[in-house]
Amino acid sequence: CLLEGRSGVKTIRPPQGSRLPEDPNYVAKAATVEQADCFDATFFGILPRSAQEMDPQHRVFLEVCWQALEDAGYRPDATEGRVGLFAGCHQNTYIFLRLAADAEFRRSLADSFPGGNLNAEILNDKDYLATRVAYHLNLRGPAVAIQTACSTSLVAVAQACQSLESRQSDMALAGGVCLTFPQDQGYLHTEDSILSPDGHCRTFDAAAQGTIFADG
Repeated sequence: CLLEGRSGVKTIRPPQGSRLPEDPNYVAKAATVEQADCFDATFFGILPRSAQEMDPQHRVFLEVCWQALEDAGYRPDATEGRVGLFAGCHQNTYIFLRLAADAEFRRSLADSFPGGNLNAEILNDKDYLATRVAYHLNLRGPAVAIQTACSTSLVAVAQACQSLESRQSDMALAGGVCLTFPQDQGYLHTEDSILSPDGHCRTFDAAAQGTIFADG
């Protein structure tokens, strides 16, 4: 099952206190997912404190995987056979906000390894994305975290297909997630970089000047 989410590019107002607009190369464009900060922790049996500290990318991807299985006609937490999961996510930027605002969280993360507060690490490290979803949805096939930069989702799909062909999985979920914080921030254009100077991505167009990153 493959479920894809899209986010549209829009003109934004940067967060209060941001210094980006002061730069002459600032582009006030962003593509974000609405309500990316929302999560039904009780539905998945996750404690409120854990949900607060968890990377929102993990939270949203868990919800999307549930939805993908449900849309395909399967009960997500009681699907027969070996359901594989191949997934990756963007760098955790939410953690920077948590680190800046919460001294206790900084200490718990610093003490997470070895032998300290492992919960802080597990809730925020991208390596745990696939195994977390497999645990909460009771998936019994391979659960593999895949990180190949911009091709992560594509490689995840390829690995899922191989798992099905080799019969390691009877069914497979594949995909990726990207949520960046603070949201609605815009970006800085650098000459000769891959980022568009005006926030427009003109694919296969002679007037193309670059791309724009997006959440989804």
